Formats: sequence, C-alpha cells, structure tokens
Amino acid sequence: MPRPRQPRRQATLASLAAELNISRTTVSNAYNRPDQLSAELRDRVLQAAKRRGYPGPDPVARSLRTRKAGAVGLLLTEALSYSFRDPAAMHFLAGLAESCETAGQGLLLIPAGPVHSEEDAAAVVHQAGVDAFVVYSVADDDPYLAAVRERNLPMVICDQPREIPGASLVGIDDRGAMRELADHLIGLGHRDIGVLSMRLGRDRSDGIADPERLRSPNFHVQRERIEGVRDALSAAGLDPGTLTVVERFEHTGKSGCSAAAEALEVNPRITALICTTDVLALGALDWARRRGIDVPGRLSVTGFDGVDDALREGLTTVRQPQEEKGRRAGALLMRPSRSGGATVEMLETELLPGSTSGPAPVSGR
Repeated sequence: MPRPRQPRRQATLASLAAELNISRTTVSNAYNRPDQLSAELRDRVLQAAKRRGYPGPDPVARSLRTRKAGAVGLLLTEALSYSFRDPAAMHFLAGLAESCETAGQGLLLIPAGPVHSEEDAAAVVHQAGVDAFVVYSVADDDPYLAAVRERNLPMVICDQPREIPGASLVGIDDRGAMRELADHLIGLGHRDIGVLSMRLGRDRSDGIADPERLRSPNFHVQRERIEGVRDALSAAGLDPGTLTVVERFEHTGKSGCSAAAEALEVNPRITALICTTDVLALGALDWARRRGIDVPGRLSVTGFDGVDDALREGLTTVRQPQEEKGRRAGALLMRPSRSGGATVEMLETELLPGSTSGPAPVSGR
C-alpha cells in the first residue's frame, strides 16, 4: 500500500531565508522595513512566502525582542459594549483611534467591568500587551486604575480622575460649563430646579442623592457639574440646599425617564431639569411627552455633551469636543512634551440654547 502523504511543514522565517539564500534579517525587512530592500528583492521574498504559506514574522516574538507591543490600551469605565453604544464614548473612541492610526499603533480596549477582587483587576491589566494607557473617565478608587499605575507605563487621563502623579490630562471645565447652563435657566426665571445625574460612586445607588452622597462621590465629572449648578444658585441668592438631585447608576434613556419621574414626584414645583448628560436628558424628554407635559412651557429640560441625537432634538445643551478629546489624548501619548513632564489640556465648550428651555411658568415661581 502507498504510504500516507505527510503534510508539508509550514515554512518559517529561517527556512524561507535558507531557501532563498538570504539572511533572516532580509526576510524580516520585507515585512517590517520594506524601504531597506529593492522592489525586486522584496517581491521575490513575498512571492516565495506566499508559495510556502509563510504568514510573516511572529508578532509575539517580535514584541518580546523589541519590548514593544505596538498598541495603546484604553481603560474604560464600563462594559465593552458601552463604548459602541454611548454616543459620547463613541466619538471619543473615534478620535483616539484616528490618533493611533496616524501613528501606526493598535488600540486595545480594556473594559473596567465589575470585579470580585483587586487581584482580578490587576490580572486583566497586567496581561494587556500595550506600550501605554489612555484612561477614559474612571472613578478615583477604581481597582483597574490602581493596576494601570502599577505598570509604570506612559498614561493619559481623559476627564477623570484628576491629579494622578505623572499622568497627562485632557478635559474640560465641567463646573464652569454647567454654571453657565444653570445661569441660563435662572435668567429665564427658574427657581425650583432638579438635577438628573449619572452615578456618583462605584456602588449602585438609584434615588435621591442626599448631602452626604454629594460630598463624597468618586466621579469628579459628575461632582463638578452638580457643583456648577449650586454655584449658579448661590450667585443668584438662592439656597443650593433646595436642589433636588436624582442619581442613576445605569446611563440610559430609560434611567433618564425614571429619574425625571422621581424628581417631579419629590418636588412637583420643579420647572427645570438639568441633566448631566444628553442621554439622561433625552430620556427625561420622552417621559415628559408621554405624560403630556409641555416642554418648555411647563418644564425646561437641558443636557450636556452635544451628541447628534440631542442636536437633532433641539435640546438645550453644552457641546464638548469629545472626538477632539480622543485625538488630543492620543497625541499626548505619541508626542509627549519636550520637558517629559505631565501636560494638562483643557478644551473649550459651548452653550447651545435650544427649544427645550424657556421662561419659567408663572405658577412655578
């Protein structure tokens, strides 16, 4: 009987070099440094590789030799799907991806989902094959952040947390931007105001945020936006303690809907809802419409971010440059400052008065 045919062994860099009677470096250069070879020689190498089924140099082996992974790690505060569902996160991701693409770097998403222990978080971060990290809006006490800092790699923070030693920062003046928005509403005669906020801590809390909760949140951005509203009330001679703040753990339109209902149930005199994001605001608008509440005749609703859906809806909001944040975060990693120190870049925002805010109703004054 004929002997069974043995499968042909896949070519390696060394076997391909031997077959072509060239050095292994030349084979490697055909893939990684084509400018080092003549067009004819590179074509000969690639054609032979294709004929022998050689896929190219092993990227893992290459990273071990160079100690470079060729990728940036993006630490997210949510589950992986969040970055493709949340409009603000999507724009940020697009900007960061553009910077990485320009620099010839890959992008690895590291979602900071729930963990059972700090060791679990450390294992995820320590196994990530990256050369640097971008941290996108995580809590001050996030265990993933602690693990990232242990890696001692270049790091850029977007939005929060603030004041991480050695880390550059890209952000906006959240407090000042929200102060301007609240001033706009107070100027329209609104005195009873509610705030619908994203989560103020990593622990799940859905409901009225009491003074103790407002004093000790772990998310700088939400804290500063609420403080911006309180600043405006104080400047107008109003008591910030009368502010009704409703917190939601999940960042969805459904959360905005239920939060609006709770705010008006707690204080029916509210004539304006200031939402810390457009997503919550769009949910609040949906609730008002289903209840037959006139916006802005009876209730003004505002958001924050300036996402496309909000602009189409005519929502009064603050537009922030999410995509530019991503670009700048990537640029700070690829082109660090000449001094080698941390850089802080604060980008501009813009108040966009829309059709969802108007004068306070006389009965609400």
